[in-house]
Amino acid sequence: MSADDIEPGDAIHRGHPVIVDRYTKGARINHWITAASLVLLALSGLALFHPKLFFLTGLFGGGQTTRMIHPWIGVVLFFSFFGLFLRFWKANLWKREDGTWLARIRDVLTGHEERLPELGKYNAGQKFVFWSMSALILVLITSGVVIWDQYFYEFTTIEQKRVAVLVHAIAAVLAISVWIIHVYAAIWVRGTIRAMTRGSVTGGWAWRHHRKWLRELAAKLPNGRSKTTHAK
Repeated sequence: MSADDIEPGDAIHRGHPVIVDRYTKGARINHWITAASLVLLALSGLALFHPKLFFLTGLFGGGQTTRMIHPWIGVVLFFSFFGLFLRFWKANLWKREDGTWLARIRDVLTGHEERLPELGKYNAGQKFVFWSMSALILVLITSGVVIWDQYFYEFTTIEQKRVAVLVHAIAAVLAISVWIIHVYAAIWVRGTIRAMTRGSVTGGWAWRHHRKWLRELAAKLPNGRSKTTHAK
């Protein structure tokens, strides 16, 4: 059986209930730095985007300060998300069952998960968020550098800056939209937030939502039986 979805730190702990380690402490810290950076970037970016939102600059100490720190928050976001990308890209590769999951999206929305295929560590919706954010953050950092006049003014033309501003704004709106979908889904699927706060989920949650991943993880253990292990 393929174990492409198993990542460092994934483990099963027997007990009542069974507990399954899903994210290491390092992965969770990496995730929350990325999340905080994205929120701060969105707020500061919106403050600079339209005059009616300029009041948001008060959160950052005024207009000039907001303009100064916004790109640096973007740099933090880029490198933080890059860390997540290195951790999770393999488990987010598209699988045959992901297409079936999408074709049965109505069952997903109505809670009839017994009609869905067994899934690996991430479903098609989570993979959509992962790859969308990967592409959008790359676009944001690239276009952001073009319009970061404090350091890169002389390397681009006015026409290039105008195009970059438009691309940057569109990518930002899309990234915020994907982030909203991500947060809503995490709240909607009960038990998901626990994975990124405690690092673990119950065996029942893993069996219901990511059964293939759980099977692969159990198959790695001696005789297919769960045992107590500790993530480093």
